[in-house]
Amino acid sequence: MRAACFVLAMENLAFLANASNLVTYLTGSMHFSPARAANAVTTFMGTAFLLALLGGFLSDAFYTSFRIYLISAVVEFLGLVILTIQARTGSLKPPECHLLGPSSRPCEEVSGGKAALLFAGLYLVALGVGGIKGSLPAHGAEQFDEETTQGRKSRSTFFNYFVFFLSLGALVAVTFVVWLEDNKGWQWGFGISTVAVLLSFPVFLAGSATYRNKTPTGSPSPLLRGAMERKPIHQALAVTVEEVEEVKVVVKILPIFLSTIMLSCCLAQLSTFSVQQAATMDTRLGSLTVPPASLPVFPIAFIMVVAPLYDHIIVPFARKMRGTESGITQLQRIGVGLVLSVLAMAVAALVEVKRKRVASLTGTVHSAAPLPITFLWVALQYLFLGSADLFTLAGLLEFFFTEAPSSMRSLATSLSWASLAIGYYLSSILVSIVNSVTNGNHQKPWLAGGNLNSYRLESFYWLMCILSTINFLHFLFWSSRFKYRPALRRG
Repeated sequence: MRAACFVLAMENLAFLANASNLVTYLTGSMHFSPARAANAVTTFMGTAFLLALLGGFLSDAFYTSFRIYLISAVVEFLGLVILTIQARTGSLKPPECHLLGPSSRPCEEVSGGKAALLFAGLYLVALGVGGIKGSLPAHGAEQFDEETTQGRKSRSTFFNYFVFFLSLGALVAVTFVVWLEDNKGWQWGFGISTVAVLLSFPVFLAGSATYRNKTPTGSPSPLLRGAMERKPIHQALAVTVEEVEEVKVVVKILPIFLSTIMLSCCLAQLSTFSVQQAATMDTRLGSLTVPPASLPVFPIAFIMVVAPLYDHIIVPFARKMRGTESGITQLQRIGVGLVLSVLAMAVAALVEVKRKRVASLTGTVHSAAPLPITFLWVALQYLFLGSADLFTLAGLLEFFFTEAPSSMRSLATSLSWASLAIGYYLSSILVSIVNSVTNGNHQKPWLAGGNLNSYRLESFYWLMCILSTINFLHFLFWSSRFKYRPALRRG
């Protein structure tokens, strides 16, 4: 478990160090518009998380999760090397300019071979990240004996600390590495990320002799297994009663999976519009200037405090009070996260109203100067969404692992990341739909242009709040009808 957690921290450091600040890199160095940068970031992160399904499938069907991790880490390493070289070499980037200011010359957006190099690096990273996230959670959970009560409790602890170490890597990413990117150059940020992935190799390999590695089944699906073995269709469709029950289990957990996508769409805002909001505000804390991309430090620190308290105080207390092994069920944790996402979007809308009012009152709507309002107001939405992520991600990972058939556990835990992927894609689609619907009658689209102060971002956040509320009601409908599998039958 220790090796998996260290590797997780290093990988998440490498991924989030760049993802959390990528919108700044794309607008500042590659000269994307704010809306295009937001869509590019959400598409990149969505692809990375969606590729976890591929990593999970390959782990279950053909290779062990151990091998998939090693292959994926090499791919991510190569992508980071490409991005480091491009960030360091001026001839591989468009000419420098200022997006806002007195200059009337438009900035030249990256194109041609330079754009191809940028996206090649980004999507190699996405492929590597997907493979790691699709294999590592199941690999760690497989090390525990689920036939004993203590083994199941230890596995639950693993998933809690999985989120803790995700946050540890993220903490270094959004503070130290983001500071390097903003003050020393992006080549430093990409370089540190490259080294972090490289350091994870020897640590992971050190415990290889003691790992439990599940034997791949050939395919987690009976129908796919028959097709891959080139059986006639009537033989491929001939399945056992146990295999039919496995399919029923998969169908039963899908509505829960669908219920978490809207939360992931809300989380996408932390990497896009929330960063751009903070960039227009006063980011000073005393004598220290905080990079906008470091805002996630607030929910990250909160998660790192609450996760151990949850595992060592809240869960034991709940077990004692309720007389159950789990104390708090996975679906209850997920439900708390969904409620927090509704509150987060309401807070985000109110903060944006306040930010724009300050811009209007001070006559700085069209100015590039920071608004006289502290960026800590934006930190509130980060805190709510970070808390939602804590409850939902750990609950989802454990829920999918314990409820899925043993032949599909890597693929099932990958659904947690697939939810994030679809949420990021949905965020991009929503931005496009909102702009299309609101463009007309002599009005600008809500989320278009180069100046965030002219956006109708508060209206977009209220829309997200309404959709999140509907989504929570959808979750309540399905979760109230869900029946957990008996612990001894999950293997």
